[in-house]
Amino acid sequence: IIYVDDMVITGNDEEEIKRLKEGLFTEFKMKDLGNLKYFLGMEVLRSPKGIFIYQKKYILYLLAKIGMINCKPADTPMMINQKLFMEKKAKLADRNRYQRLVGKMIYMSHTRPDIAYAVGVMYTDADWAGDKGNRRSTSGYFSLVGGNLVTCRSKKQKVVSLSSAEAEFR
Repeated sequence: IIYVDDMVITGNDEEEIKRLKEGLFTEFKMKDLGNLKYFLGMEVLRSPKGIFIYQKKYILYLLAKIGMINCKPADTPMMINQKLFMEKKAKLADRNRYQRLVGKMIYMSHTRPDIAYAVGVMYTDADWAGDKGNRRSTSGYFSLVGGNLVTCRSKKQKVVSLSSAEAEFR
């Protein structure tokens, strides 16, 4: 793995790794830092069961930075089907701060796939009666995780929608 000026060399054949390093040292000015402990801010742990990558330090740093180091975890933060209402005089969240936090959570999701759903993005849209011949609508969606396209689809609806809301719903 190469990222800018950082390189990780790994494999099952120690002799081949040694030959590769020797070849690279003859061509480039390099420093061997030994066994990998950190890479791109991620901690690397080797054990007989395998190699594990985690971000405990980063997560603790992030919790401290946003003032949530002593927060209590919750399996389900609210009741199912609870109706939410916006307060009329509620102070809006700082959009830039929120976007930075989501970006950091996307980075965290590389080692915590269990939070990936919280930082994924889904877009959907439909035209209403866009086909002038038969008045059927076309709808589509795409989803992103970590800024990368995961799924997408576009299709002509089977029935005529009677409103734009119905077209969006189908």
